[in-house]
Formats: sequence, C-alpha cells, structure tokens
Amino acid sequence: MNTDYFEDYSAGWSRDSIRLMPTASETAKRLFFYIQECGYFKTDASYYTERANLNSFLVIFTISGSGILHYQGEIYRLTPGYACLINCNERHFYQCAPDSRWEFLWMHFNGTHALGYYEEFVKNGFHLLQCQDTCSMELTLRRIVAIHQKTDVTTELISSQLITNVLTEFLTDTCTFSQTTFVLPTTVLETKRYIDKHFREPLSLDLLAGQQHISKYHLAHEFKKYVGMPVNEYIIRARLSYAKELLRFSKLSVNEIADQIGMNQSSYFIRIFKERESMTPNQFRRQWTVDNQN
Repeated sequence: MNTDYFEDYSAGWSRDSIRLMPTASETAKRLFFYIQECGYFKTDASYYTERANLNSFLVIFTISGSGILHYQGEIYRLTPGYACLINCNERHFYQCAPDSRWEFLWMHFNGTHALGYYEEFVKNGFHLLQCQDTCSMELTLRRIVAIHQKTDVTTELISSQLITNVLTEFLTDTCTFSQTTFVLPTTVLETKRYIDKHFREPLSLDLLAGQQHISKYHLAHEFKKYVGMPVNEYIIRARLSYAKELLRFSKLSVNEIADQIGMNQSSYFIRIFKERESMTPNQFRRQWTVDNQN
C-alpha cells in the first residue's frame, strides 16, 4: 500500500478567496486542536482537489452553489447548509459541481484527540452534517479564518475552542443520525428498562433473553448494536452508579454495598470498581467525603 502523500488540484478559485497556512506552536500541538490550513473559496467549474495520506482532518461548509465529494467509495453532493468531516489520510476527491459555482469555508486541523472525534463521528457510518444553525457554523468558521489573519497570544487557544464547537456540532448530529437511522427495537428497550429496575438482583443473559422470547445470541447482538455496549457492561454500569451513590450518602460498609448492588463478592466489587474508577471504593468514599466538607 502506497503511503506517500499525494495531492492534485486545479486552482479555480477567485482572487478574493482566502487561503491561510499558519504554523502551530509546540504547545498547541501538544494540548489543543490547531489549524493547519483554513480559508474561504469562491470557485468555478474548473476547481477540484484530490488528496491522500495527509495527516490532517478537513471540514468543508458550503455557503452557496454546490460541490461534489468522492469519499469511501460513495459520492455526496455538498449543498448550502451542509458540512463534511474528512480524514485526509483516506483518499478523497472534491470539486465544484459542473455548470455551477461553489462558495465554501474550510479548515484543515489536527490535535491529540482529532482522530477520536472523527472515529466517534463515523461510528455509524460516514454522512454529511445538515447544520441546524447554518449562521452559527458559518460565523464560527469565518471567525477561525479571521483570527488567523491577525494573530496574537490568544489565537491558538480561541481557535481550539472554535474547532471544538464545530466538532461538537458533528457529534451532536451523530447522536441524532443514529436515532433516526436505527429505531430502538422493543426487545432492547424492554431489556434496558428491566435492567434499570432490577440491576440489584441476579441477572443473566439467559434470563433477559427468555423474558423477550428470543435467543441470547440475538439479544446480545442487538443490545450492543443499539445501546453501544454489551448487556453485561450495561448491568455493571448500573450497579456501579448506585454503588457510588451509596458510598457518598450512606454509612454502609463496602461488603454491604456489594450485597446491595447485586455483587455478592466484595473482592469482585472492589476489583471492578477500581478498573472503572481508578481507585478503590473506600478511596472514592474518602475523596467525596472531603469534597463534601469543603
């Protein structure tokens, strides 16, 4: 597999277009989201860009006209009010739609958590973002461009905040996209409700599947698909959430709390709690007791 950087483009943009290529500080690279390139383009039908193997992420927001994006084997039309988020390590091609003009804002960015944000966005499949507040998205991207035209000591910090705002818009849409794409099956919904009510009791996949009259393999698959975690993990989280409440607001011992939440072996409870919270139940209790006294 060829991993060399590749780029080909036609500079079919207007004279009043803007293209900025700031150099991020080491602090920004270590701590923040940071801009690698950003700008505002007015393009004609000759404009295109093809790229691969670039360590960067790209957001494009269409203001007017339309563009065409080829990405991950699919073709998408970029129309006003829509935005896309691309991993530039993957091969992609975008162009002004034929017989059209395309006006858009864009930013290449990176950061320690950039890949994690992207992977969260595409966890249910790549899709375009239909911005609920197009003015806000446009103003945010215009502000990113503006602060990099005239830099000062706050530029990188403010830019990171603005990039986070843009990415939050994408992740919020992912939640909505998931809900509209997948209707939660009744079997999964009823299983969740039963666990929420009976997590302190002995529970097993066989028991839960039997209540829904389906195989445990089917329930396990559907539950993870729609809830995002295995059944057993959902049960553990419900029990640990209640355990933290008891540790903070009751005088019960760790052994008694283990019994209360359905983990009859305190050693198992302590081990699972430490794995999830990076501290023992007693350490958690002491921390929150101190906090409550302040």
